[in-house]
Formats: sequence, structure tokens, C-alpha cells
Amino acid sequence: MKIIPVTCAIILHQGKVLAAQRSQTMDLPGKWEFPGGKIEDGEKPEVCLVREIMEELAVKIRIIGALSPSEHSYTSGKIIQLIPFLASLESFNFQLLEHAEITWLGEKALFSVDWAAADLPIVHELHEKWVKHVEETKPNL
Repeated sequence: MKIIPVTCAIILHQGKVLAAQRSQTMDLPGKWEFPGGKIEDGEKPEVCLVREIMEELAVKIRIIGALSPSEHSYTSGKIIQLIPFLASLESFNFQLLEHAEITWLGEKALFSVDWAAADLPIVHELHEKWVKHVEETKPNL
């Protein structure tokens, strides 16, 4: 079984989390996910995530901490190991370079979109620890 390590960003801003809808040119078109991407050989997960968010959304993020990884098999012989990181934004000029749409979801709206299966365990963990994670991402004023 081949394991494919993939990072994803749980970007919280003003009490909401960023969700990105996969475009028609991507696998699982129309499904919602936390943005991120595959780790390249020799690349640290945190470095991968910062790079991927810049490549996909043209914004800079700051990683705050890790959440529990999730594993899911969409096809036989391959397991996606999704490695989530809690993050905050350092720039705000979003450009959708891969995704069809982005949206900001509050705690009550977390389950209002059709999440990709690999992201669902992360959505559940985020929901369970919502207040804690929102506090962790508040700017220090």
C-alpha cells in the first residue's frame, strides 16, 4: 500500500475557517477541502504547506500548530495521509489558482458543505476543539 503524505491548512481568521472547493480540473471536483498539497521528497511538512498555500491561493500563512493526521483511501493501493496544521493569515489578497471557490465557515456552518472524505475527521476534530483553536489564532494585540 502506497502512502501519500499531503499537508492541509486549517486557516482561522476572525472566528471562521477557510474551506476551498475543488475545481473541475482536480480529482473529486466540487468537494470541499482544507487547502494544501503533496509533500515533495525531502521537504518538511510545514515548508510544504506554506509553499502550497502560496501556489494555490497566493497568500502567506503562519503555522501555529499541528492537528491529528487523517488517513483515507480513495483508490485501492493508495492511502492519503492528510497532515493538518492550524494556521493564520499573513497576507489577504487571495487568488484562486486551482480551486473553484473559497468560503469562510463559522462553527455552526462547518458541516454545511460537502467535504472530501479525507478531510472529514479533521473537520470533526476542529469542531470539537473550536473555541481552543479560535483562541490560538487570534492576533496578539
